[in-house]
Amino acid sequence: MSNIPSLTLNTNASMPLLGLGVYKATAPGEVEGAIATALDLGYRLIDTASAYKNEEGVGRGIRSSSVPRKELFITTKLWNTAQRIGDIDGAFQRSLDRLGLDYVDLYLIHWASANYIETWKAMEEVYNAGKIKAIGVSNFQIHHLEDLMSHTEIIPMINQIETHPAFPQDELRAFMAQHAIIHEAWGPLGQGKNDLLTQAVLLELAEQYGKTPAQIVLRWHIERGIVVIPKSVTPSRIRENRDIFDFSLSKEDMDKVATLNTGERYSGNPDDQEFLTRTSIRPN
Repeated sequence: MSNIPSLTLNTNASMPLLGLGVYKATAPGEVEGAIATALDLGYRLIDTASAYKNEEGVGRGIRSSSVPRKELFITTKLWNTAQRIGDIDGAFQRSLDRLGLDYVDLYLIHWASANYIETWKAMEEVYNAGKIKAIGVSNFQIHHLEDLMSHTEIIPMINQIETHPAFPQDELRAFMAQHAIIHEAWGPLGQGKNDLLTQAVLLELAEQYGKTPAQIVLRWHIERGIVVIPKSVTPSRIRENRDIFDFSLSKEDMDKVATLNTGERYSGNPDDQEFLTRTSIRPN
C-alpha cells in the first residue's frame, strides 16, 4: 500500500498529493517502465493526456502491475480539437479505449479554447453518468473560472496549472481556495528551465536539510497543499521525487523559497489566442 498522503476532493474521493507525470514519454517501453518503477515505490497517481500520445502505454503499464485498479488515480485530458467539433463523448471514449479502462478518476479540459463552456456541460453529463469520478480543468485563469461557473452547474474540482517557485500563482491559488478547487501543479520543478534548481537559496536549503534542490521545491509545493506531478522516466529521479515526506520546511524557509517569485511563466500562456486557435484545428 502507498503511504503518500492524500487530500479529499469535494466528491469525497481521495487524491494523492504526489503523482507521476508522463508528458513526452513516448519512446517504446518508456512510459511502461516509468509506471512500473513509480508503482513499486508507492505512487498511485498517474497523469496523462490525449495530446501526450501515450495513453496506450499508460494502459499497458497499469495492466502489468499487481496494484488493484481501485487504488490507482488515473488522470487524462481532453484536447482542443475535440472541443472545436463538440466530440466530447467520442474523445473520452477513445481515451478510455486507449487506456483499456472502464473509467478514469479525473478528466480535465486541457486548455480553455473557444468552446470550453459547451465542453464543460458535456463533461458534466459524462460525469453524471458515472464514467468519470471527478472533472476539472487545466490552464484556466481566474476569468475563465468565473465565466465557467456563471454558466454551468458543477464547479471544477481541480485546476491543473503551471506552478513553480518562480511562478507560484498566488492570486489564482487564493481564488481557487475560495471555491474549493484543488490546485494541481504541472511543471512543479520548472521543467528544467531558467536554471531554477541551481538558485543559491535552493542549494543552501538542500544542504541544510540533506535533500536535493528538487526535493526542496516539491516539499514547498506539498506544504502549500498543492498536488504535484513531476515528470520523469528515470528510476533514480522517480525515487528522489518520492522521498519528500520525511521532512518539513520551516515557515522561514518557505519564505526563502518564495523570494524566487519572478512572475514569469516558463511555458504556454492560457490567454494565447493564436495557440488556442491553432491547436483546435485537426492537422491534415
